[in-house]
Amino acid sequence: MSHDREALWNTGHDESVEVNQRALIDKVLARYSGEFTVFRELLQNSDDARSSAVEIRFETEQYIRRDRNGGDEPQALPDLKTASVVQWTFRNNGIIFRDEDWSRLRKIAEGNPDEEKIGAFGVGFYSLFSVTENPFVSSGGRGMQFYWKDNKDQLHVRRGDLPSKGNPDPWTTFEMTLREPSPIPPAFDLMRFLASSITFMVHLTDVSVYFDHFRIGHLTKTTGLPQTLDIPKGLKKSSSLSIMHIQNIQSHQIRIEAEVMRAVYTVATEKRPVLQASEPRKPQNGFFSSLLASFTTPSTSRRPVSPPVPQLPPRAMTELHQASVALTVFTAEVNVKVDKKLSAELLRSTKKNPPQQLRYNLIYTGKSEYDLSIAAERDQPECAGGIFQGLRADLDGAGQARLFIGHATGQTTGIGGHMASRFIPTVERESIDLVDKNVAVWNRELLYIGGFLCRVAYDLELATINDLWKEAAKSRGNTGFRPEPELEDWLCQRFVHTLKFFTFHVSTPSSEVSHLLERAFYGCSANPLKLLSSAGVRSASDIKEPDPTFSQFLKNLPVLPEVVAREGALIVRALQSQGLISPITFQDVLSELRQHPLDEQELVACLKWWSNFPFSNSSIDMDKMRLELLNAAVLCPSTGDGKVLPLSAVQYFINARGVGVHIPLDGPLPTSLAPFNVTQHFTPTQLVSFGWKELTVIDWLQYIGKPETRTDNPAYDFTKSVEWSERVLTILSRTWFTLSHEAHNSVKALFSGKKCIPTTRGLQTPEGSYFPTVKIFGDLPIVNISGISIKGSMEKMLLFIGVRKHVDLQLVFDRMIKTGDWTIPDLIGYLVSVKDDLSAEEISRLSATNAFTKGGDDNAGTKRTRHRACDLYEPVDVFRQLKLPVLDWGEKPKWKSTSEEAKLLFRLGLLRTPPLDIIIRLCTSPDTTVRMRAFKYLCDNISAKYPDYKPDNFAKVAFIPAENEDGSHLGTVQEVFGNPQWKLLGFSVIQTDNHKDAVSKLGVQEHPPASMLLSLLEKTPPQNEAMARQWFEILSERVTSFHPAQLNSLSKIPIVPSKGSGSQPVRWLAPSRCYLGKPTGGEFHSKLFIFVDFGNNANRFLSACGSKNEPSVEEVAEILLADPRRFYDTAGGFENFLTELRNLAVNRRLLPLATVNKMRTSPILLGIRRQKPSNTATNSTQELNEDGWEFQHNLLKARDIVIADDTNAYQLFGDSIFTAPQEDLLENFYAWLGCKHLSAVVREECKVSREIPNTKTAAETRALVLERLPLFLHEHTHARTKVSLSWLSKPDNFKVKVYGKLTIVKTLDSDNIRSTRTEDASAAAKRVGQGAIELWLSYSGQVDMYEVATSLCRLLFETVKVNDALLFMTILSTDLKALRRRGYNVDKILKKQQHEKQLAEEAKNRYLGSDSVGVETPTPHFSTHSDTAPVRTRPPERRPDIPGGWETGPGSPALPAPREPQQQEVLKEAEVSTDEVTQGTNPFSSTLQNFKRKLVGMTPQNTPQSLLQEVTRAVQSQRSREVTPQTNIRANVNMAIKACRPEQEKLLRNRQKMEIIKESLDEGYCDVSGQMGELDQLGTVGDVKVFVTKDVPEPATFMTRKLEIIARFIHVVAPLSKVYGLPTTALHIFCDSAGGLIAFNRNGSIFLNLRFFEAWHDEDVKRGDLSQAQISWFFTLAHEIAHNLVEPHNSEHEFYFSAICETHVVALSRLLASPTSQ
Repeated sequence: MSHDREALWNTGHDESVEVNQRALIDKVLARYSGEFTVFRELLQNSDDARSSAVEIRFETEQYIRRDRNGGDEPQALPDLKTASVVQWTFRNNGIIFRDEDWSRLRKIAEGNPDEEKIGAFGVGFYSLFSVTENPFVSSGGRGMQFYWKDNKDQLHVRRGDLPSKGNPDPWTTFEMTLREPSPIPPAFDLMRFLASSITFMVHLTDVSVYFDHFRIGHLTKTTGLPQTLDIPKGLKKSSSLSIMHIQNIQSHQIRIEAEVMRAVYTVATEKRPVLQASEPRKPQNGFFSSLLASFTTPSTSRRPVSPPVPQLPPRAMTELHQASVALTVFTAEVNVKVDKKLSAELLRSTKKNPPQQLRYNLIYTGKSEYDLSIAAERDQPECAGGIFQGLRADLDGAGQARLFIGHATGQTTGIGGHMASRFIPTVERESIDLVDKNVAVWNRELLYIGGFLCRVAYDLELATINDLWKEAAKSRGNTGFRPEPELEDWLCQRFVHTLKFFTFHVSTPSSEVSHLLERAFYGCSANPLKLLSSAGVRSASDIKEPDPTFSQFLKNLPVLPEVVAREGALIVRALQSQGLISPITFQDVLSELRQHPLDEQELVACLKWWSNFPFSNSSIDMDKMRLELLNAAVLCPSTGDGKVLPLSAVQYFINARGVGVHIPLDGPLPTSLAPFNVTQHFTPTQLVSFGWKELTVIDWLQYIGKPETRTDNPAYDFTKSVEWSERVLTILSRTWFTLSHEAHNSVKALFSGKKCIPTTRGLQTPEGSYFPTVKIFGDLPIVNISGISIKGSMEKMLLFIGVRKHVDLQLVFDRMIKTGDWTIPDLIGYLVSVKDDLSAEEISRLSATNAFTKGGDDNAGTKRTRHRACDLYEPVDVFRQLKLPVLDWGEKPKWKSTSEEAKLLFRLGLLRTPPLDIIIRLCTSPDTTVRMRAFKYLCDNISAKYPDYKPDNFAKVAFIPAENEDGSHLGTVQEVFGNPQWKLLGFSVIQTDNHKDAVSKLGVQEHPPASMLLSLLEKTPPQNEAMARQWFEILSERVTSFHPAQLNSLSKIPIVPSKGSGSQPVRWLAPSRCYLGKPTGGEFHSKLFIFVDFGNNANRFLSACGSKNEPSVEEVAEILLADPRRFYDTAGGFENFLTELRNLAVNRRLLPLATVNKMRTSPILLGIRRQKPSNTATNSTQELNEDGWEFQHNLLKARDIVIADDTNAYQLFGDSIFTAPQEDLLENFYAWLGCKHLSAVVREECKVSREIPNTKTAAETRALVLERLPLFLHEHTHARTKVSLSWLSKPDNFKVKVYGKLTIVKTLDSDNIRSTRTEDASAAAKRVGQGAIELWLSYSGQVDMYEVATSLCRLLFETVKVNDALLFMTILSTDLKALRRRGYNVDKILKKQQHEKQLAEEAKNRYLGSDSVGVETPTPHFSTHSDTAPVRTRPPERRPDIPGGWETGPGSPALPAPREPQQQEVLKEAEVSTDEVTQGTNPFSSTLQNFKRKLVGMTPQNTPQSLLQEVTRAVQSQRSREVTPQTNIRANVNMAIKACRPEQEKLLRNRQKMEIIKESLDEGYCDVSGQMGELDQLGTVGDVKVFVTKDVPEPATFMTRKLEIIARFIHVVAPLSKVYGLPTTALHIFCDSAGGLIAFNRNGSIFLNLRFFEAWHDEDVKRGDLSQAQISWFFTLAHEIAHNLVEPHNSEHEFYFSAICETHVVALSRLLASPTSQ
């Protein structure tokens, strides 16, 4: 295509583009759909030309002809409807055309570039072609004629100077000869159009319209002086994009006057609308219901038919009618700042740059002007309405308010007034452009200014209304409230006018205009919209919806007036939808009630509102609301004493429909009583709902009975006023039967002791008053109530409150008994006779009266003391023997306990049994006879008469007959024991004749409690061995009564007597420091420890107290640590000492952490150093070996002893160092305590001369090593190699070099010892990092195969034994025939190794296929067990894939990660050696990788069965050809899982059995026994216990802070426990503050570290992703479960770890596939 374009450009020719100008103009004009388009464009051009006056002429053909002929005869006004016009003439007095204006006039679409002018597109003038074919323009003596050349489609102009007419013509004229004669446009509508257009013209102030020579209309505009307004605070002056910024706001008045012929009104096409108050519209849905205004606009099809216009005389048609209108114009001065990009786009669209300043005008018609305009329309000559109707505020949303761009457009504003500014319209100027992306930005920013200007005008009008309101209220003398009703109504109407004016209806044709204005109106201010309320101007959020329910008592609450709510319904509903105007809430009611007290009527209204409140909503706490209402409301009565009564103080109301009718309202009433004139309007149920209680007669009685009430009202004191007392008693008697028993008691209590009963002897107390039937004495006060007989309810009432029907007993005592004529039997006989008339109170008083004498108190001449019945006992012999006070009954009549007299006395309190404390006290009497009889009485009657006896109540009273070594005495229940054998230990025991009763009935214990025995032993241990034997034999029978804590205490108390020495013949030892029987360790242990023997029974007690048969390992270690030298001397030499060290080594796991730490820093280890024999006698600590060396022994610290693991180095430095005894057991023990290996402190350096390349010796030695190495490794089975044989076979990995001379320098550097030895060598091996292994040979002598074997073994194995080097040397230095003779199956071994290598390679190739070409195969580590998975290294910074993973050991070559699983990764079931200990390698990481590949990558389809079979056949165990049965493996797996158990201890101190996974392991093991701090149990979450270490900060709040993380951790591991079949109680969570400890197994209890879960998985789990966390902790749990079978990390542990994973991997996959893990 590009080639064709170039060819056309080279060979073609140019042609111009032709435009059909007629069609172009017609298409442009087709978009102008509005009326008066021609005049709109010409008016705008005139205003741009700064014209002040315009004339529009409509000329008939007759008028033109007459004007040409110069005729001036008068003519009649043509008919405005029918007369045809042939020419329109428009002229203005603006600036005459300049050359550029003439030039631009003939160019289409080249607008005025002046940014201050309105014209933009350059097509406005061509609107003239809508009415004429040949427009003619003249200006400044020049003219231009447009014409269609040859009547075709190309438009031409003829331009030139016009003939001079003398004075220059100031007018610019546009003559339009119409295509066809037609009537003039509707004159009335044209005048309305011109009135609207002139409003926003900047320069144009005078417009005249002529029909021929008649001026049918004339408009003049005058403008007042502008006034700068203060912009209310809180308004955002910049538009949303900050393109426009408002500088200031001004307002000015415009007055337009019109002079219009009456004939114009007669041709009006629109009738005057009916002006009346608008009805409230129906509620609409959505934000700002005014958006539905388009549906409420009156339809033109339903306009009322105008009445016929009466014909007027011809002269009346030319009469002029004058009208005027006053408008307020708000103007915003705006600065414009447009960026370059938008400015360029606007220039492209409008052909002019955007202005830097502009104005935005808003016409606002105030309420007064609006009313005047409506009134003026009523005076119009016709029914068409006024000329200025289009300018008046459009309060009903009829769509009359337009946007002006110099002139009116077809776009409505949606509010009540017109707006004008520099909007960019569409080409036809019917609406503004909101479609073009860049123009829309300009117009939207400008509409923000419009909304801002509306808000300013609104706020200023509200401020004016507010000032008028306040002034009116102030002048009324009511500053804080309301003005006069008439003025208030006028202000409401003014506000309604403003509210309607700024109601946003749907704008047309673009509804977005009103929406943007509305959004700016509300969004430009941070302050809420203000409205007029019943309390003045308030923020809308402070104004409530009108509700007649509240109007009767909330008279000060700001409420929206009814007229506002009705006539401003649209905007009110919009504000309600925004939540700005809300209904009256309960809190509003409370606020008003707290500020304004209520009178009776208001209170009634308030309470009625509450009574009608809907209580159906169960979520509302109505009791709380009622309490708040009552606390807020205050009653200020308009009558009475005027005291203010808070409703919260009201408690009672009078129920006039019940017994309250009897309560006298003229008497004293409680202050907490609600006024009756309020409560009478409510039912009792309603009053009770307020929390008030009905004032009962009892409440009223209690109130009038208060001392202060009686004091304040003496006339109403029933203790002083007989009349009031009778009135009160009468009221009580009338209501007595309606009162409850409790009320009766209240009345009785109130009157008790008060002189309130009218009697014949004045007012008396009820107790001192008698019924008229009592006549025993004549001077008694008898009840006397005037006018009322004492019977019925009155009698019942008086009897109940205490008025007596018989004489008081005290009176009887005073008048009869004190005469001395009556004996006790006589008195009791009288009381028996009247007992039925005695009340309970009288019986009680009689019981409390000292009326009785005791027997034996008959001293002559003295007055006998009287006692209460309850102080005396019945007169029987047993009480006389106990010397208790008995009743003086005399000889006759004889005392009978069953007689009526005895029953009455018992009723009065006569004692029949001594109280328990009395009889106990008698048991302690110094009188032996009384004491013995009392103790017998107690034992005989304890079950029947003293069932409440409790030994603890008398624990401190010595009343038990007892005896001890000192004789008989009285003892307490706790001091005396039943078993007589305790007498030997110094305890008191009960006397033999009382033993049975005391033990069974009195609660004497058979044996002392364990605490007492403990105290006895602590204070007074047995004094000799014989006593100890007796004591311990007795105590052995009570061992079970001791708590473990008590036995632990006994183990530390010195209670065991043993032989002493010197001044201390006996010494006492704690049981824990003694050992029973004969020492098993012989004489040595007997010298270090104390052994005792008190017999089998006694020894059983000491054994329970902590004595052991022999010392424990820990105790031996403690003795050793206490004095190592004494221990050594006591042992009798180094051999016995080594025996003890071997014992410690075997049982080292039983030693606690603290002891181990002491052993590591104490001189307890035996070090051996060899030296040349001295001339002096050999020391006892020295010996000679066969080579003549002298050995020196010494006790040293672990850091001062090395382990001789390098034989060559030991030969060199043996005389400079102390070494450990060369036994595996002791060497491991020494290493465990911190001894260094000799190889670690000896540094070896090889020095060579020049290299001799390509020697035969090097090649032969390399071949020999590679040939014999398989034979050696076949025999070497106790350790793995660092590198594999296949890796070593590569030329770049194993090199042999020959040098002229080879010297080895060895340096010993250990603490303060530094020594260097140099020797010539024939061979040495070296490896730098993970590089190649180099074997250096010396050319100067024969190669020593021992040196070759030794140096290579150091690089092949982590630890080298002497036998390894010797074996390798033998294999290297012996030919194959000799090896065969010695039993080595050389051929089979070599062939098998080669065959295995070939099989593995073939299997790999078949598995990988063609894709494996070029892929480097990772070389596995060489091992004697070919079934062991290779160890792979990982980047050092990479985090382990799962918790519990660790890096591989140092020394392994870096291998690339394989793209496909290798054959070593597939094998899982080969037999492994159980004694093989991993040194420096970590099989777990490779196994983990295998299982991860199984989980995410390997499927049965890509793992050929043949491959598994072949590799399994190829890789067989070197020790056994039999595969372990799966049943055995499964059984072991189940046993491992069942071994898991919950941890029972709260504090974990001994960490001996923990197996720990760490992020990195220094030595290949993860056993850190004794290196972890203590763990404290903080609590339990579900079934999982939570522990923390001591260094975790703030453990008290740990559970609260970490509870959610712990819960998520349990949410991860709990399903895994189900996968393994573990109880969740076997899982424990712990947290530390530092370190790499991730998990450990403590005796079957699995502990998981919360810190690593939080760091690695918590965020994923919190987001709902459990899969990664569950995979990770699945392997961690499998690792720890495997430790239940195998403790160390060796190949056997790896095997069972793999087996556990394989067993449960299917269950894991199901768990991961479940929705809970997604």
